[in-house]
Amino acid sequence: MQQILNTQLFGLITILVFYNIGLFIQKKAEKPIFNSLLICIILIIVFLKVTNLPYEKFKIGADVMNFMLGPVTVVLAVPLYRQFDLFKKHLKEIFMGILVGVVTSFIMIFIIGQLTSTNSEIVNSILPKSITTPLGISLVNALGGVEAITVVCIIITGIFGNILGEFILKIGRIKHPVAKGIAMGTAAHAMGTSKALEMGEIEGAMSSLSIGISGVLTVIIVPILMNLIG
Repeated sequence: MQQILNTQLFGLITILVFYNIGLFIQKKAEKPIFNSLLICIILIIVFLKVTNLPYEKFKIGADVMNFMLGPVTVVLAVPLYRQFDLFKKHLKEIFMGILVGVVTSFIMIFIIGQLTSTNSEIVNSILPKSITTPLGISLVNALGGVEAITVVCIIITGIFGNILGEFILKIGRIKHPVAKGIAMGTAAHAMGTSKALEMGEIEGAMSSLSIGISGVLTVIIVPILMNLIG
């Protein structure tokens, strides 16, 4: 048994089993709150607590999933390729929308941190919340934050974007598919993009584009802004 626990296979099988359970519940419930990733996370936490298995054993397999996040993100370029003409047509609006989203996210986190007198290390850990995990980890290490907090913030941001994103767009009366896609991808990275793909191919294409651009802009702009206010 110990030999199995010490292999990557244990963590991988655990993730796949509970994620598929989450997918099943999500399809049956047909409610946004029953998010498959959220259900998977809760089930894994309960499983590790009940069985008293050390997290380090599970993490051996989970690290394989983390490694695959980068290559898998590239697949999101497919819908963008199909909508490339639309991308060229709205190039200026797309870049401005993503830039405003990145800067607004930074300002809001910084202001809330100042108002609540939050430790700078915690604030630095929250700043990469809206970009993909590989880029977020790279940025938080450069800022001197806590990697674990950043990963949690990225996951929570993605889940909330997936669950509430479409509802918020309706409240804001945002109807243009390009604008909806940019908002979802810039605010909620891959999880937001998965929801955008459900909304339509144009939304999905623009959202997948936003993941890459917002990630690069965040990595470049955030350190510059930190130096300016520091």
